[in-house]
Amino acid sequence: MHGGELIADVLKAQGVPFLFTLCGGHISPILVAATRRGIRVIDTRHEATAVFAADAVARLSGRPGVAAVTAGPGLTNTVTAVKNAQMAQSPVVLLGGAAPTLLQGRGALQDVDQMALMRPHVKWARSVRRLRDLAPAVEEAFRRSQEGVPGPVFVECPIDILYPEELVRKLYGAEGATARRGGLARRGLDLYLRWHTRRLFAGPVRGASPDPVQVQVPQPRKAVVQQVARSLARARRPLLLIGSQALLDVARVPELVAAVDRLGIPVYLSGMARGLLGRSHPLQMRHRRRQALREADWILLAGVPCDFRLDYGRPFRRSATVIAVNRSRRDLTLNRRPSLRDLADPGAFLRRLAQLAPGSSQWPEWLGCLRERDQAREAEIEAKAREPVGKVNPLHLLQELERLLPEDAVLVADGGDFVATAAYILRPRGPLRWLDPGPFGTLGAGAGFALGAKLVYPDAEVWIVYGDGSAGYSLMEFDTFVRHRIPVIGLVGNDAGWAQIAREQVPLLGDPVATELAHADYHRTVESFGATGLHLDDPELAEEVLAQARARAAAGRPTLVNAILGRTDFRKGSISM
Repeated sequence: MHGGELIADVLKAQGVPFLFTLCGGHISPILVAATRRGIRVIDTRHEATAVFAADAVARLSGRPGVAAVTAGPGLTNTVTAVKNAQMAQSPVVLLGGAAPTLLQGRGALQDVDQMALMRPHVKWARSVRRLRDLAPAVEEAFRRSQEGVPGPVFVECPIDILYPEELVRKLYGAEGATARRGGLARRGLDLYLRWHTRRLFAGPVRGASPDPVQVQVPQPRKAVVQQVARSLARARRPLLLIGSQALLDVARVPELVAAVDRLGIPVYLSGMARGLLGRSHPLQMRHRRRQALREADWILLAGVPCDFRLDYGRPFRRSATVIAVNRSRRDLTLNRRPSLRDLADPGAFLRRLAQLAPGSSQWPEWLGCLRERDQAREAEIEAKAREPVGKVNPLHLLQELERLLPEDAVLVADGGDFVATAAYILRPRGPLRWLDPGPFGTLGAGAGFALGAKLVYPDAEVWIVYGDGSAGYSLMEFDTFVRHRIPVIGLVGNDAGWAQIAREQVPLLGDPVATELAHADYHRTVESFGATGLHLDDPELAEEVLAQARARAAAGRPTLVNAILGRTDFRKGSISM
């Protein structure tokens, strides 16, 4: 049994349904062995897409997503996606090919110090140097990716432990007896090659353990939960902020929904928590969060750090009781020392806290105030959506999409200005139906996220909401969608520019340099791959074209709508630091 088969056996035992990759000779044994064991191998057109897809599978399934990439540039191409997974706390297992153990540092093809490259961006990294260590290392990778704060891990697999021993001996010239000719140096080299090869394959080789790796979820402390419950009983204007980390235990998300409902606290959702309460839950607030934070006297951060998304905690009142619950010790006190904190799973904490809640909302006036603000903001958006802008008004287009979305829709966000506008309008229909990159602010995740989402939810309608800038990173993956029969829908908000940047650069610095694009025919690009391309430049046809896109996808065709947008000032003054 060669190394590729050992890895495939581990993946099978861990319940891995999909392996994302871009092929390379260094990793071919893994791919062939995986497909022979019934694991679906999905090859993408860029290695970053493979990792983004694995990330999406991890977020939506609750089990690590897996990608395998070849050595050198194959691995370096993944760095952005790996860092994005680290920042988003996604459990991803990355398997990387590598130059032969004997030839590393000697000018071998695609040789680079991969461990130095990857260590800053992963939770754990291991370079395997013997065949007998391969299966245990991959199993350990699954464990490390999930325990504590989840995140990406990396296993380096040199090519000479992946291929069959007989072939490796032949390639090294170490399969026969020591040469008798060629002098002492030649005989010494032959002896060394034989010793090195024997060492690679020496010792008993343990195969995959039969059971999936199990990890302990950090549980809340009873005393802290009780303290928080008592402080909540005294609150007059409480707020609950829930982030992605609260949904790591995917199987118990329905219990989390029930807990939030029972607590009765006005709630703002972010990241993977968008859609947790469905489309229009009375407790969920969508707008004016900063103002609400200024007024709140009790704030529970459930898996939400005080980073730039909360303006580093500056809007909080000094007198407010702030509770932080997080799996990350660092994030518990990031930029703001809370009144109470617990190093625990936020979802588990909320479930425990709800058991002590009175069972109905105790803050009708506060809820009413927040709802009035939400309704006022919705009215402003509605008015903006009716303004003529020359081509398609992006707010109107997104409102049409919101009206058409089915209950099973999954929304993938990949872009700047258009996507940020979409976040005001589009309402995920349920838990785990929204995917955005997370706090790293990465562009280019769209195709990979949609690929992973459609594989996890094959019967769901999956939309990529693209900016025209971000579409440039992964439009080529419509070839992947066509080849693998993945009928996702892309909607490109084409305003011929990097609008998120231009909104600030032009007024502040007086120059649009490097922010201007063209109204390119992105729909024709995807048609060349065999997908359906649709063009929209008349706002009155928005509903018709979007419905047409849905019909094409339902018939099994990946589809892209290229919507030519007019300019609006809806998000003026939106720069972040």
